[in-house]
Amino acid sequence: MGSPARATSDDEAAPAHDASPARLRAIVDANFDFIWRSLRRLGVAEHSVDDAAQQVWIVAARKLASITPGQERAFLFGTALRVASDARRTASRRREVLADGEDDGPIDQAPRADQQLDDRRARALLDDVLAAMPIELRAVFVLFELEELPVLEIAALLGVPAGTASSRLRRAREEFQQIVKRMRARGAIGGER
Repeated sequence: MGSPARATSDDEAAPAHDASPARLRAIVDANFDFIWRSLRRLGVAEHSVDDAAQQVWIVAARKLASITPGQERAFLFGTALRVASDARRTASRRREVLADGEDDGPIDQAPRADQQLDDRRARALLDDVLAAMPIELRAVFVLFELEELPVLEIAALLGVPAGTASSRLRRAREEFQQIVKRMRARGAIGGER
């Protein structure tokens, strides 16, 4: 007789939600850019971001029935954190070195090439600073400073209390400043302020 009670609790533990292709399409449309940027800023190499994003969407499609409505973004970001971690670990084991410009694509003939170069250098520098941060601090920093999400939404995305998210943000900002200071001391960053 214990089995029927257990079956009921199992059903309550994992309720099935709408798993229609239309729901998946809506989730992808609403979150694609956010997930792509998040993966890039969480340390996935530029040439691997599309593959990593695809992995996030594959997981989402497989688990769509178990994703609670309203919690899709939190689920996707958590999945992106794991995919980014796996991608960084895989990249460190491969020890692949791309030739200069190998992943740059065709040269842009736009009239503002100098601005594009400055932008690319700034993004590369930001990537270096973010890569030096611990992942729990980097995630909060990226979500608040770059994605401009409020602390309460960050806490919900990460599944932590708001106070923890605020504390991590404070520590992340301090860590960011320390890394920039060390890079300036090494000459990796110019002295502009």
